[in-house]
Amino acid sequence: MTPRSPFPPHSAQGAHSASPSGRPGAGGAARTARTAEALDPRAPGSAPASAPAPTADATPLPATRNAPQIPTTPVAPAAAPEPPEPPHLHEPLGPDDPLAPLPFNPYKGNRGITRAWKALKYSIKGFRAAIREESAFRQELTLAAILVPIGVFVPVEPVERVLLLGSVMLVLIVELLNSGIENAVDRIGLERNELSGRAKDLGSAAVTVALLLCVMTWGLILVPRFGPLLLHGLGVL
Repeated sequence: MTPRSPFPPHSAQGAHSASPSGRPGAGGAARTARTAEALDPRAPGSAPASAPAPTADATPLPATRNAPQIPTTPVAPAAAPEPPEPPHLHEPLGPDDPLAPLPFNPYKGNRGITRAWKALKYSIKGFRAAIREESAFRQELTLAAILVPIGVFVPVEPVERVLLLGSVMLVLIVELLNSGIENAVDRIGLERNELSGRAKDLGSAAVTVALLLCVMTWGLILVPRFGPLLLHGLGVL
C-alpha cells in the first residue's frame, strides 16, 4: 500500500513557486507588494499624486468672502492716430496765390494819433483835388450849399431834418466815389476800352440814383407842409 501525502492536493501546484525552505518566492512577493502600493495611494511607500495642471480654459475659483475687492478701472480704447498732413500745406505760397500775404506797405505803418492826423490831411487833400478837378462835384457842392441851410432852419421834425440833410450828403459821397473810380480807370490807360467805359457808366448811374433819392426825400417832406402855402401865395400874385 502506497502511503498518503501529508499535504493537501491543491498545495502541490504551489510547490512549484515555493522555495526549498517552504516560503513563497521573493519575485512573487515583490510584485504583489508593488501592485498593492499602486492600488492604495495611502500606502507609506507610494509617491503623492501630483495635482492636475490648470488648463487655459479652466474656470477661475470664486473669491472668498474675506478677500479684499480690488476696484478695476475701465481702460479707454486708444485713440486712432491722426493722419499726416498733406505735403502741399507746407509748401511756400506763390505770389499769385490768393492766400499769400500782401507785400509790406510802408504807408500802413502809422498807428494811433499819428494815423488819425495823417488821415485827416489826406481827406482834405482829396476834397481839394475834387473841387479843383471834378466839375460835377463842384455843381453838387453848390447845390448842397443851398439845401443844407434850408434843411437846418426849416420847421420839421428831427427825424425829417436828418433825412433832408442825409440825402444831400449821400449825393456828395457817391460823387466822390465815382470820381475815384474814374481816376483809377484813367490810371490804367486812357485808350477806349469796353470794361473801362462800363466802370465809369456804373459810377455815373450810382450818382443818378443818389440824386433821385435826394429829390424824392425833399419832395415827400416839404411839399405836404409848404405846398398849400406856396400855391396860395402864387394865387394871390
